[in-house]
Amino acid sequence: MSKGQSGLGKSTLVNTLFKSQVSRKASSWNRDEKIPKTVEIKAIGHVIEEGGVKMKLTVIDTPGFGDQINNENCWEPIEKYINEQYEKFLKEEVNIARKKRIPDTRVHCCLYFISPTGHSLRPLDLEFMKHLSKVVNIIPVIAKADTMTLEEKSEFKQRVRKELEVNGIEFYPQKEFDEDLEDKTENDKIRQESMPFAVVGSDKEYQVNGKRVLGRKTPWGIIEVENLNHCEFALLRDFVIRTHLQDLKEVTHNIHYETYRAKRLNDNGGLPPGEGLLGTVLPPVPATPCPTAE
Repeated sequence: MSKGQSGLGKSTLVNTLFKSQVSRKASSWNRDEKIPKTVEIKAIGHVIEEGGVKMKLTVIDTPGFGDQINNENCWEPIEKYINEQYEKFLKEEVNIARKKRIPDTRVHCCLYFISPTGHSLRPLDLEFMKHLSKVVNIIPVIAKADTMTLEEKSEFKQRVRKELEVNGIEFYPQKEFDEDLEDKTENDKIRQESMPFAVVGSDKEYQVNGKRVLGRKTPWGIIEVENLNHCEFALLRDFVIRTHLQDLKEVTHNIHYETYRAKRLNDNGGLPPGEGLLGTVLPPVPATPCPTAE
């Protein structure tokens, strides 16, 4: 899932991330046209292939938020959508004759786009991440990082990390879920050096030293999206698709989904037989606290 205020290039970056028009799967749109504005939560299925390995992917493009006069509780539609996917999975799980492989529409990762102001995070950003970090894996991303100098980018990254820590906002990978010393060492480096990833997205290709590269053309040269000297896009892509893909899914299942599941089954405990979860016929569930996920 991608989330953030309007105009930060969420759709463009998602397309760049998977080298495909995954966030706008419409026959009427091609990569030379301007990407239309996202006006609703839209889930798009896609299959990407790398090295002969296929992966089914669902990209959830969301409208920019914070544009309204009254932005009170503007995170609620996103939180509701995420919980609805947990509810779907739970409904399938409690069926007596359940499928061998339950369709998984749960949101495993939310890329949260931060405006490259160089100043503090907006109160709205902090409030949004505070609520959403309890139900989904949040990965903060500084959008359009080419608008800042290297010094400004470094200082802004430190400021964002500090503000998230002060406000008690946990982003992925969360410290308490590191399983061993090797994981802790690797993730500490990511948390202290890479987060939030400062990225640049682009749908356009340019010729650089005889090679076709994705980039953004400026009066002083081409900003290469996949060049680590220019931005951290390649680090983000490897982090999400390669090194931490399975762990993102496991944290979602073992922590966020289990927390939701325990609460729902516990809340359902006082109901008489026949009035189970979402109309499913269930035996009475004792009204005892469910164990929370470790």
